[in-house]
Amino acid sequence: MFNIENFDIKLNTDYIGRTFVYADELSSTNTFLMDKQNGYNQNGTVVLAEKQTSGKGRKDRVWYSAPESNLTFSILLTKDKFLTNNSSLINFAASLAIAFSIENLYQLKTELKWPNDVLLDGKKTSGILIEATSQGNKIERFVVGIGINVNQPSFQGTFNYPPTSIRNELGRNVERERLLAEILNNFELLLEKTKKNKTEVVNDWKEKCKMIGERISIVENETEKFGIFYDIDEEGFLLLKTKDGIEKIHYGDVSLG
Repeated sequence: MFNIENFDIKLNTDYIGRTFVYADELSSTNTFLMDKQNGYNQNGTVVLAEKQTSGKGRKDRVWYSAPESNLTFSILLTKDKFLTNNSSLINFAASLAIAFSIENLYQLKTELKWPNDVLLDGKKTSGILIEATSQGNKIERFVVGIGINVNQPSFQGTFNYPPTSIRNELGRNVERERLLAEILNNFELLLEKTKKNKTEVVNDWKEKCKMIGERISIVENETEKFGIFYDIDEEGFLLLKTKDGIEKIHYGDVSLG
């Protein structure tokens, strides 16, 4: 069981997680926060569910998580126009917050995979899904969904990237309350840093991405492209070097190829 008091003691933020919703079961934390009829409109609201009946990753993939073992949560951002207009940079801030927290607390070396995965020993331990609703040209609700394999010992199914958990890499169970608080603390700091110096955040992210410079394949909408992972631009998009030049890639599934 998640101990909210233990979490609250370690939370050191101004607004992220200050409104905190704990649920035994939801269809999806993202879907819950995207619906303003549920009554949670405060910027920085965090919803954590022990079980998601329709948890999802990118491209409507199912994200299965064993109940009371992991962290599946979503963060609502409503106030900051700069941030909501730069979703790739929020993605980077979220993945860096997870990576820094795992390294700080457990001394495990993390790696980042474009656009939104956190790896331990080359295996996926976390993914991020950003969704937004807009009215006219204005983004109304912006939700950052995060799934982290924390204490789950085994994984069934077929995966694009082999999964792991922090427990499997560390050799012991970890305290989820402390990890979540650390991630939210770091996420708030990184959001502020993004507004002041987005180049530094992009550079921090690039330092943890081992694929830059490698030959890769990118699949999106059944189309596969090959080339050299040349760089990440200041907006967080992937630059793919092919025989025809440099192409900017906004999203896609990347693998070494």
